[in-house]
Amino acid sequence: MKKKDHYLKIVEWSEEDQCYVGSIPGWIGKCCHGDDEKSVYHSLCQILEEWIEIYKEDNMALPPSISEKAYSGKFQLRIDCDLHKALAIRAMQANESLNSFCGKILKKQFTGSNPE
Repeated sequence: MKKKDHYLKIVEWSEEDQCYVGSIPGWIGKCCHGDDEKSVYHSLCQILEEWIEIYKEDNMALPPSISEKAYSGKFQLRIDCDLHKALAIRAMQANESLNSFCGKILKKQFTGSNPE
């Protein structure tokens, strides 16, 4: 596997810019744009290869890729007290823990699935 294959490459539509933009999360921010998704992806890959070469020439360690990062499944979230109370009540009504209830809401929001 090539070094560039370890990095997540994202091409997404920007409503603000009215074009596709490319980035490498955790390393290279929005760095290319265009009207064609495939050409933006191609440009993004070229930019990534150039940055890898620059790091190599300067004897610098490459940033860790998020695709290789291990996630624990835990993070702390601070929310408004009223929202905390409302979520806790809804979780009790569903006979679930607050953690499980919020996890299901987030999963549904980001994946579109309704886990049971």
